[in-house]
Order: sequence, then structure tokens, then C-alpha cells
Amino acid sequence: MRTQFGALIWRQRKDKLQVLLVKSRRSKRWIIPKGWPMHGETPVQAAAIEAWEEAGVKGRPAPICIGLYSYLKTPREGGLPKPCVVAVFPLKARWVFDKYPEMHERKRKWVSQKKAASLVAEPELAQVIRHFDPRHYKL
Repeated sequence: MRTQFGALIWRQRKDKLQVLLVKSRRSKRWIIPKGWPMHGETPVQAAAIEAWEEAGVKGRPAPICIGLYSYLKTPREGGLPKPCVVAVFPLKARWVFDKYPEMHERKRKWVSQKKAASLVAEPELAQVIRHFDPRHYKL
């Protein structure tokens, strides 16, 4: 089992919670930004770096894991899929940039919380999104 760190990027628009999803590079599924542990970075810092690289967002990450989900990562060079578990950290979007490291590799989309939960393939991630309430964490 491998561990990754992900960012649930959110904002409030007209009293409605919105979530930012990005497309995965190979399978083109809607996902949250996520990545591997980074030397010298805490899990929440790694999640914030992924939010910038994959979605072009900077903001205030909360240092609390709001949930976990698992999926199978298919290696690029073939071979057996590897089981991964992703620890999810909320990140309130403060700045959304037009230019960011993976802008030509991924699409991004702001959607309602309900729509985000319906678009992601992983049932556990859908549950994390569906039950996220920033008021519970004083965010």
C-alpha cells in the first residue's frame, strides 16, 4: 500500500460551497489534486504543492486530514496496479491562476459539492466530498 496526499480545494460562491476538480492525465477521470510524499514537506504542505501544480490554486490549507480514500494506480510502464491510499486535506482557494505547471496537461472545473461527489469515480472520495463542511473545522 502506498500513501499519497490530496487537496480538497473549495470556495464559497453566493453562499454555496464549490469544489475544484481536475482531470487525471491518462484516464481523464475527474479527481482531486494529489501526489506522493515530498522530502522536507509535511503531508498538508505536499497537498498544497499538488493543488498549485495540478490546479493552479494557492490558498490556505488546513492541517487536518478530513478523510481517506483508496484506489489502484496503474504504472505508466505497465505491470500490476498498485494500491494507494490518499489522505485528504481541505484547502480554501484564495488565488486561482491562469498559468500553472500542469495547465496543458489537465482540465479543471469548479462544481457544486453534490456534482463533485457524483463526478469522481472513487466511492470513498465521493463520501469525503459529500460530507465536507468547512464550518466543522473552523475554516
